Amino acid sequence: MRWLLFLIIVFAVLWYIRGVEEVRPGSAEDSFIGGPVKALRKAEGFEKSYIDATDERKKKMEEQLEKDSGN
Repeated sequence: MRWLLFLIIVFAVLWYIRGVEEVRPGSAEDSFIGGPVKALRKAEGFEKSYIDATDERKKKMEEQLEKDSGN
């Protein structure tokens, strides 16, 4: 009778451990801070495009300055 109780406890512990390993944490977008995280992801694209546009504008200004001072 003790062995049966021991086996039931062992199987219950193993079943519990197996269930704990299967639970995966959700992504940040799925949690309560999902809205701000999505907004930050979207802002990354805007920031990159703004930096690229600024670099392009700076390059054009430098080319124009060289062209004007060269004459």
